[in-house]
Amino acid sequence: MASHLQRVKSKLSIFAHRKARGMLEGQYGSVSSGRSLDFDDLRAYVPGDEVRDIDWKATARHGSPLVRRYLAVRRQTLVLVTDTGRNMAAVSRDGEPKKDIAVLALGVMGYLAHRHGDAVGLVCGDAAGSRALPGKSGEAHLERLLREVHDTTSLDSAPSRLETQLDYVVRNFSQRTLLLVVADELLPDAETERVLRRLRAQHEILWLTVRDAELLGARADCYADSYDVAGTTAGTRPGGPAGPRSGLLPGGLAESAALAAAYARARDDRDAARQTMLRRLGIAEADAGSSHDVIPAVFTLLARHRRRR
Repeated sequence: MASHLQRVKSKLSIFAHRKARGMLEGQYGSVSSGRSLDFDDLRAYVPGDEVRDIDWKATARHGSPLVRRYLAVRRQTLVLVTDTGRNMAAVSRDGEPKKDIAVLALGVMGYLAHRHGDAVGLVCGDAAGSRALPGKSGEAHLERLLREVHDTTSLDSAPSRLETQLDYVVRNFSQRTLLLVVADELLPDAETERVLRRLRAQHEILWLTVRDAELLGARADCYADSYDVAGTTAGTRPGGPAGPRSGLLPGGLAESAALAAAYARARDDRDAARQTMLRRLGIAEADAGSSHDVIPAVFTLLARHRRRR
């Protein structure tokens, strides 16, 4: 059985050839770690480190910037919050399963936390309820979290309702922590903002959106039938038993310019509503439409969050 964590490491390894991975780890450390006044050691400066931590005398002797490292006040817990409902079993903008992109994003952030010495926990689920795995350290634990998300996200899942998972965090996590929320193109309402406002008062929140598939699919000349998974039952999905096809979207509809324009307007309105709400609450957001977007998106997300603190 393939390891989800190994896929995360492979992506990070490829990324390291183009941009120093230390930059990514430095950004994570700057938003997650506590600090004390107890000096630990010196290490080379990487972008994302606090300028105030530069040891100027040691830098002058060494010839390149060195920063002081301090003993952390305590290890923190990163809580991964994600939707494993039916919506996340659909395909993304690039044609990959959305759940694969979500697992990669959760894995990248979880691995950064692991490298930093932090524990990682998980809250996931759908409209029917939430499941939680407590924060622990170690690669075996992180692999278990990623497998939980991957294996429980399917077209047989209950409908997606991320507010259920957010409310679970409100009710069960009192100690201040760092949350990474991974969701699809959520259309927020008053309930979403109410729950997030309570969360934001208590926790640090990062938000990564997995982009939905385009109406036309990956190729404009390919009009294969598609399915609206949000309204699909087990009897209407591809490969399911015969039944009413209420979720079927005939591919020929994609040829309608009016329909394509209406779809684009609805998507833009949904994005604007979500972005406005998150901006109002001071929550940094980034998005990814494919697995290739994930690491740059995480880097952008950490940088935006640091600027908003």
